[in-house]
Amino acid sequence: MTNTPTFNILLFTLLFVSWAVLHTLAAAVGLKRLFRRWVGEAAYAGWYRLLYNLFALVTFLPIYLLIPVVLPQTVVWSWSRPYLYLASLLQLIGLAGLIYSLWLTDVWEFLGIRQVLWYMAGAKGEMPQPRFITSGPYSLVRHPLYFFTLVVLWFNPVMTVGSAVFYTAVTLYFWLGSIYEERKLAAGYGAEYQAYQRRVPRLFPIKRPF
Repeated sequence: MTNTPTFNILLFTLLFVSWAVLHTLAAAVGLKRLFRRWVGEAAYAGWYRLLYNLFALVTFLPIYLLIPVVLPQTVVWSWSRPYLYLASLLQLIGLAGLIYSLWLTDVWEFLGIRQVLWYMAGAKGEMPQPRFITSGPYSLVRHPLYFFTLVVLWFNPVMTVGSAVFYTAVTLYFWLGSIYEERKLAAGYGAEYQAYQRRVPRLFPIKRPF
């Protein structure tokens, strides 16, 4: 009974949701405030981003490695030529868009390495601040890192049941996570970000008629 595909999908979903909750809590304002009070302002500014990313990666890896073990690997679709070339092209576009978006964001700042270097140098001068970017892929969608990741995932030429379950979970997480993230961004950037929200779609490059 416990080895049925339905049970395994529910088990994986529970594990993924647990990871998503932990990941969200680690980014919560209250936890950040606690960490800041514990280690001090400079250490918080220098180390929190990198530690947050490492925590997310370490806790996610076991879940990712469980996909071929727990989830059914029955093939849902397999693109053949010439559609295989189209799928591969779209994945390349998604990968290029993802890399370009990271480059615009400043990948070293995104990873938290720039902040650590600032702290190791004695925390002198102004702390590197995240830039508010509206150009390039950020003029297409407000969360291009999420969008292009989904392009790479969903245009996989060979889709299994396990892959579909995982990609669906990631899509829902990105959708809900972008809502939570934008609350913090709107609070930080105020009217400027609210105007950006009205002008550019959130996750998919589809503008509502009104």
